[in-house]
Amino acid sequence: MATQLRILCIGAHPDDCDLACGGTALKYRELGHQVKFIATTNGDAGHHEMGGGELARRRYAEAQASARIADLEYEILDNHDGELQPDLATRKVIIGLIRQFEPDLVITHRPNDYHPDHRATAVLVQDAIFLVTAPNILPLTPSLTDAPVLGYMYDTFTEPAPFVPTVAIDIDDVFERKVDMMHCHESQVYEWLARPTKVGDDAKQQLDWVAASKVPPGEEERRRWLAERMRRRFGEIADRCRGCLIEWYGVERGNKIRTAEAIMISQYGRAIAAEEIHRYFPFLPR
Repeated sequence: MATQLRILCIGAHPDDCDLACGGTALKYRELGHQVKFIATTNGDAGHHEMGGGELARRRYAEAQASARIADLEYEILDNHDGELQPDLATRKVIIGLIRQFEPDLVITHRPNDYHPDHRATAVLVQDAIFLVTAPNILPLTPSLTDAPVLGYMYDTFTEPAPFVPTVAIDIDDVFERKVDMMHCHESQVYEWLARPTKVGDDAKQQLDWVAASKVPPGEEERRRWLAERMRRRFGEIADRCRGCLIEWYGVERGNKIRTAEAIMISQYGRAIAAEEIHRYFPFLPR
């Protein structure tokens, strides 16, 4: 490996990064690159039967179990779930975290999203991404010379603009390990997200992927149940991003990919040319 990359994924809750880009993280780690996940809230409201400190501690433990599978660092910020604000104090925290890790690429939510914490996280990261280079902002934390590249996690929202993939990533070879990561988040995939819920159509695509049938009782059965639903979810992403997969993997392989993740490069981070894509996504074939 010529140059080790540093990849920072910032999600709102202690399972967002795993779900949106866990497969991509596994591919970076297989090549020896550094990956860190950050959740901007502690997840203490994401359940219908428990909450508060008990739930926050449970979700922290779930995130650390997932991190062990992927061999990466997982930091949870102690902000209340559902109450995150894109305020100045929190922006400074994000600036400091980005500076300390010195990432080449930061991946986060898009600002248009069903969840206020997702939107707030996106705004915080976008507002921080330029200011990490301003030495008079947080002057005791050394500033970066260059802003990182900023990428967005995949979503299906179209207002005010749809997600347009810059890269789509074949995760077939790491899919089972991605399922293992999500299997660690028991409070979410087998309890909270699996409960019946009614929301708008676009949010429904984000939330209802595990709520189609009753969760089986045994651990092995539950994991198979989860794998089936994740295979369907990330198969749909592969189909929606098929043109992008063909662009990067060629017609023959691109048409055979069954599960995929996708990232949209944002104009708010450091600009990169098309010929630089392989530097930031070294697992893409040349």
